[in-house]
Amino acid sequence: FTYQDNLERLAEAGAELVPLDPLRDPALPAEATGLVAGGGYPEVHVAALAENRRLLADVARRAPQLAIWAECGGLLWLCRALDGHRMVGLVPAEGRMTPRLTLGYREATLRRPTPLGPPGTVLRGHEFHYSTVEPPGDALLLSGRGGARPEGFGDPGLLATYLHLHLGADPGPAERFVAACCARGRAQR
Repeated sequence: FTYQDNLERLAEAGAELVPLDPLRDPALPAEATGLVAGGGYPEVHVAALAENRRLLADVARRAPQLAIWAECGGLLWLCRALDGHRMVGLVPAEGRMTPRLTLGYREATLRRPTPLGPPGTVLRGHEFHYSTVEPPGDALLLSGRGGARPEGFGDPGLLATYLHLHLGADPGPAERFVAACCARGRAQR
């Protein structure tokens, strides 16, 4: 799951978008300098995702050379495991499905530098998931009707969170992400 507006904002910011099928593709494209791992329902395909060990290993190996933005299902895919199935292992957490729905609009403040912005950057989006990760991370401070809590994982090359962003009204995060991808590409040369 990725909003079409987000893909359009990334393309407008200069990204060349290349599709990736995490069930079938054995590796990232050789020229990739960024990875957007959108949402979805990884629990439906968790066994097949875990069986694609070549891609999992390639993402883990190449992560230091990439700018990575993962939302919800993408966060779970980047965790060490989901319901006991090995995943990429980039995020130091374990994911598990739950019967409880987490749903709502959120305002998020970045607490550390990520490819989508420096600390203090405010992002807006929503959560919709029947899962949890332990530990939950603390790269963002999410605020909503139920209060505020830390969540997500981030560093200068990574933002992995449950927050789904919609960039239709704010191209800034897409522009910063593409700039981070370009910087990673220059560093590889």
